[in-house]
Amino acid sequence: QVQLVESGGGLVQAGGSLSVSCAASGSAFNGNVMGWYRQAPGKQREFVAQITTAGRTNYAVSVKGRFTIARDNAKNTVYLQMNSLKPEDTAVYYCQTIAGGRVYWGQGTQVTVSS
Repeated sequence: QVQLVESGGGLVQAGGSLSVSCAASGSAFNGNVMGWYRQAPGKQREFVAQITTAGRTNYAVSVKGRFTIARDNAKNTVYLQMNSLKPEDTAVYYCQTIAGGRVYWGQGTQVTVSS
């Protein structure tokens, strides 16, 4: 089992910054690839960013250059720094990892960007 607990998020004006973090725990977690996804109202969940244990990153085109994903392997925590936020970034942000062939999700944290 893996538990993912997100924190951070909130309300910010367009152009502002926010960060979210996700702490992983559980016997099945072993420094796996971790990622962030988001789901806006009425839309499907979409990929945002991903980071491997070695620190290799991958971003959605829509956030590249504005968002930065990082991780602290000693703390089993992944971070997402979001800059130059736009109203279309408003969504519930979910942390995700895969362990033992299973996909695990956090409970989600709301990010709201006002125009």
